[in-house]
Amino acid sequence: MFPQLGAPIGFILSTSAFILLTASLSEEAFLSWGWRAPFLASAVLVFVGLWVRMKITETPEFKTAVERHERVRAPVVSLFQRHKAALVLGTLGATTTFVLFYLMTVFALGWATTGMGLARADVLPVQLIGVLFFAALIPVTALAADKFGQVRVLIASTIGIGLFGALFAPLLHGGLSGLLIFFALGFALMGCTYGPLGAAMARPFPTAVRYTGASMAFNLAGILGASLAPYVALKLAQAWGPAAVGGYLSAAALLTALALWGMGRVLPEDRT
Repeated sequence: MFPQLGAPIGFILSTSAFILLTASLSEEAFLSWGWRAPFLASAVLVFVGLWVRMKITETPEFKTAVERHERVRAPVVSLFQRHKAALVLGTLGATTTFVLFYLMTVFALGWATTGMGLARADVLPVQLIGVLFFAALIPVTALAADKFGQVRVLIASTIGIGLFGALFAPLLHGGLSGLLIFFALGFALMGCTYGPLGAAMARPFPTAVRYTGASMAFNLAGILGASLAPYVALKLAQAWGPAAVGGYLSAAALLTALALWGMGRVLPEDRT
């Protein structure tokens, strides 16, 4: 639960920094050098992350695997040889989370300030309020996943994202009030998936390759969802409007829901 809160906390800090820079600098100064300041400051977090990682101990399951000599020498090779289905389902099961995140951040901010003509100083605070919903829903759905199951909560959240795709354009073009609902609802759904996601990504893989499998699935989902989303969304919006972007999000949600269903049905419940 708590590691997942790093994403909204980081976003709150970065957005707050951009709000302060927008308020204190001229447009020319911001575009010339001001926008670089938060990125340079974030370099400190690299060392913080390294320190945290060095303090993390191995899980009891992995310690047991070591004691039983069950470790594999090349977990990546074993992953692709023996656990391809788990890797594919895990990747697709996380893809929509990244699609939604980059639509709510990169695309929404860019479209609001260019395609809709709103001022960045007006949009950033509204977006920041939405991120608070992101943070609030992470512990709620993490606890719900402990009670009802990770896959069930993720499927329900993904269905919600698919339905949100139908509201994407009306809310986005509803002025600042509609934009507030847009960000609050979209980021809340993001929190609903992000809360259980870390544990769910580890679920399909046996202990010997669990860390490698979960990391690989998470990163491949980021490449498939995050790297393509801003580009695809912009092209769709320019050609057919934001409603097409909502359709793109709903299609991604359908694919993810099917993958999550496969994780619950095809893969064994206990892989330890």
